[in-house]
Amino acid sequence: MKYLIGVDIGTQGTKAAIYDTGGRQIAAVTEASNLITPQPGTVMQEPDEIFASVLHTIRGVMGRSGVSASDVAALAFDGQMAGVMGVGEDFEAVTYYDSWLDTRCEPYIEMMKNKARKRVVELTGCPITYAHGPKILWWKHEHPDIYEKIRKFVMVHGYAAGRLCGLKAKDAFIDYTNIHFTGYADNKNKQWSRELLDIFEIDPGKMPAIVAPWKQVGTIQKEYADQCGLSAGTPVMAGCGDSAATSLGAGIVRVGQVFDVAGTASIFSCCVDTYVPDVTHEAMLQMRSVIDGFWQPLAYINGGGLCVRWFKDDIARSDYDTLEREASEVAPGAEGLVFNPHLSGRVCPNNPNVKGSFIGLDWRHGRGHMYRSILEGIAYEYRYYLEVLRDIGVGQDFSAVSVMGGGARSGLFNQIKANVLGLEYQVLKNSDTATLGCALIAGYGAGIYSDIAATVESFVETGETLRPDGSHEDVYARQYACYKEQFDALGGIYKRLKSGE
Repeated sequence: MKYLIGVDIGTQGTKAAIYDTGGRQIAAVTEASNLITPQPGTVMQEPDEIFASVLHTIRGVMGRSGVSASDVAALAFDGQMAGVMGVGEDFEAVTYYDSWLDTRCEPYIEMMKNKARKRVVELTGCPITYAHGPKILWWKHEHPDIYEKIRKFVMVHGYAAGRLCGLKAKDAFIDYTNIHFTGYADNKNKQWSRELLDIFEIDPGKMPAIVAPWKQVGTIQKEYADQCGLSAGTPVMAGCGDSAATSLGAGIVRVGQVFDVAGTASIFSCCVDTYVPDVTHEAMLQMRSVIDGFWQPLAYINGGGLCVRWFKDDIARSDYDTLEREASEVAPGAEGLVFNPHLSGRVCPNNPNVKGSFIGLDWRHGRGHMYRSILEGIAYEYRYYLEVLRDIGVGQDFSAVSVMGGGARSGLFNQIKANVLGLEYQVLKNSDTATLGCALIAGYGAGIYSDIAATVESFVETGETLRPDGSHEDVYARQYACYKEQFDALGGIYKRLKSGE
């Protein structure tokens, strides 16, 4: 029997899991991340800590599984997509990992918009936001000495794979599911855009090779094999972005499928076979699917899941079960209370001035109302994304959403989203789809699977299906209208509050 390892380098932690070739998870181990936030707007991670967590979690699953190292056929990584870091000639970290939650690159978002806003969206398929493009410009202009030392800009999972395989800077890579976030790619043609690199005066030599997720990038070096419990020479595939791995593991491999990643970043997306950059709204990001030729236009709330945890831990100081019970006793619409979930600015479309808020609070509202309004606020943002998808020509025939991630465990949350969107919500029995997606990529790259789409479809099992309750349509339409109008109505206030004027 052969086995495959998938490693998910997420925002809140690193998770490794080992699977048999039939898609059954044998063991999994998670290690929490250390997010460094010395001041507002600054969020980073130490690359050495990230790499250590990779070694620890792989060793952990090998120990728990009892699988022999010689029986592991291959492994692959996924990682956070909008952050970036720089490496030197020997693949050593020259910068810390500049997290997707870090907003210091904001002035360079404006620079990019002023110079080539429409062209960036047309070529990359991604609105200009807190991602690689502005971050690379931030390093170039704010820290030119460090920028000069950077040989290649890489993704966090590319760094982990490169270290594990003993790569040099010349071997650096980025897989094609991440290139929409780079700011400088010709996404449709899977290549760097010389036009965009020239406009922003970025050295093309600092950009890594664009590869397929299943490309073998190297093999585990003996030094690290001993530390993680694997055999030296075990093949390592390029892997992909965490959202791409999550959707692959969830079986999103056919046109017309819709999915919701109810995690740290609340993501709403679908699968299409056409490249349709959202030039009009600048809300949807055209992410490539792992399945070549398919696209997954998506939008996300920058920390949507964090809003739920923040309220639980810092405001209510309670637990999820209690808050869900209290919120379920509150009528749909939370008795006129509307929550804005953009505590760190709106990403899709980009508006850094927007901040979180409760609108409509009065004496009758308790924490159950507030908790329900948080869940509904995330659902309203999803409804906006659905409207944009339909406006750009996709989504007219959507009927059901597959939901995964930690938030998928909440029956109330799933029902609220079904009601607000008017779509069925299907809960997947396996919520750990990111590591499964990586394992599939590893197996495909190693030649174990001949058809990655058909293979994952044979693995996926659907659990409970929640159907929309049409009796709440009017109240949600009214609340959603208020939700949308707040961005224009409060735009000036948000801007003054942020600037301190």
